[in-house]
Amino acid sequence: MKARNFKAACLIMFGALLVATGCSSSSDSDSFSSPDASSNKELTPMTITLAFGDLNTLWDDLQSEVGKLITEKTGISVKAQFPISGTDTDMFELMVASNEYPDMVWAKVSVGKLKDAGALIDLTPLIEEHAPNIKKVYGEYMKRLRWSNDDHGIYVLPTAPVNQTYFKAGSGFSLQHAVLKELNYPQIKTVQDYENALRAYYDKHKTTADGQPIIPLSLNGGEWQFLISVTNPAVATTGAQDEGEFYIDPDTYEAKLHYLRPEEKEYFRWLNHMHDIGLLELESFVQKYDQYRAKIASGRVLGLIDMDWDFAGEVAVLRKKGKFDQTYANFPVTLNETYKRHDFQSYGYLAGIGISITKSAKDPVRIIKFLDFLASDEGQVLLNWGIEGKHYKVENGKRVIPEDILNMKVNDNWNFRKTTGVDMYRFGPSYGDGVKDSTGNYYTTVFPEQIEKEYTQADRKTLAAYNIKSYKDLWPSEEEFPVKPWGAAWNINMETGSEANVIFQKCQDIMKRRVTQAILAEPEQFDAIWDDFMKELEKAGVEKLNEEFTKLVKDRVKLWNE
Repeated sequence: MKARNFKAACLIMFGALLVATGCSSSSDSDSFSSPDASSNKELTPMTITLAFGDLNTLWDDLQSEVGKLITEKTGISVKAQFPISGTDTDMFELMVASNEYPDMVWAKVSVGKLKDAGALIDLTPLIEEHAPNIKKVYGEYMKRLRWSNDDHGIYVLPTAPVNQTYFKAGSGFSLQHAVLKELNYPQIKTVQDYENALRAYYDKHKTTADGQPIIPLSLNGGEWQFLISVTNPAVATTGAQDEGEFYIDPDTYEAKLHYLRPEEKEYFRWLNHMHDIGLLELESFVQKYDQYRAKIASGRVLGLIDMDWDFAGEVAVLRKKGKFDQTYANFPVTLNETYKRHDFQSYGYLAGIGISITKSAKDPVRIIKFLDFLASDEGQVLLNWGIEGKHYKVENGKRVIPEDILNMKVNDNWNFRKTTGVDMYRFGPSYGDGVKDSTGNYYTTVFPEQIEKEYTQADRKTLAAYNIKSYKDLWPSEEEFPVKPWGAAWNINMETGSEANVIFQKCQDIMKRRVTQAILAEPEQFDAIWDDFMKELEKAGVEKLNEEFTKLVKDRVKLWNE
């Protein structure tokens, strides 16, 4: 869950400062001074081109308040491109085929493809000579940036925040506050509890106050989020942590596609049951992302099984409309009470997905200095808090968000980010939530006291009813689990075009077709369809895939822990 709270995780970074008119020399902005930034005379205008593997509908080429200040402080503008049609892998494959690249790429799982094509430069000498702040951010984890056991070059600056503390529960099963309130805040621990709550409310309410048909449960299963909303929950509800498409034995490091776990079959059987009794929306497996989002924003979807970053914009819309009871509380639902959710088990530092400089870069030194500025203390404060005197103020040495700004941030977050640029440009090295700077302030605005200020009245009523201070209190804590020495399996890339990679793609195609078929089948057909699913995976070479991925996991353990 943690890494996806970035998705969400997962998507964007920047930083700089502003000494507002009338600020004294002891202002928060003045307290941070990056040697590179303060002495940098290279402010000649320069535009860096950047290809993102994820769509960012907020991207504005640094035209926000924060973005313009970044350009003022560095001379750098950033022109970005995103996948327009097809997928991010298509976009990067076209680059490889044409041998034409932007200055920088945020290539996700396609990074291996670009590395194999010789498109990425080794950043090690640039970091050593020009990037003290980048070295400071990654600190003890610099060795995790190495590409492989055979190649210790650094080709990616990971986006994952360093020394992150996860204060929020961003996964689980979501229910509208309206449902919980009407049912007097029932126990929500298992899929049966969740089903009971949806059924009880839906039996009484078939339409919303404005006459729209209510949807008990919708899944974002029409596009790539199928993995997030349909299949990953099978892992989480059955006592394992999300590793992407694999399950890793914590003792032997043996890997296998997680669908092979027999307990997960029972989770999909439950989804089949939910469809059979009319609580799971049929369109879940064909709807486009925009359709899914529109339904949530209308306030008529009672329950979601998804990551909160996947529908955060729609929750912001509901808040802006004052429909607070139609926003959601999250619960650590399991298949039954014999399982414990591992969402907060620590991956350790997740080096992997991040920003790279390509061989086509016009001025790699200028680019690494730009990224280093963004990694500086002043850059991190601007990235997360904004401009002093405009987006936050300093009272008694502590950064504080004014009430009017906080209201906009909480209840109109989409517009807030678009206008201010705060928390909108995350794509490089950053400190995590819970990390404090030299002034004793948090680098980010996500910490317990601030989170509490951002709760709506509906949240407060729900939390009080369950006698908790935050939704995370319902989850097993990270202290209950060991740190994973391999990080996360979804952060381990297979070699492009390798036998394992080819088998994996075949298995993915089989999985999506068969899982959908099993969920939508008549209950008496479920077992036969599942058996055919397992046979198809075996025929496709899943055992070879598991064997090859196990080697990759063991190599990662050696690389990160030697």
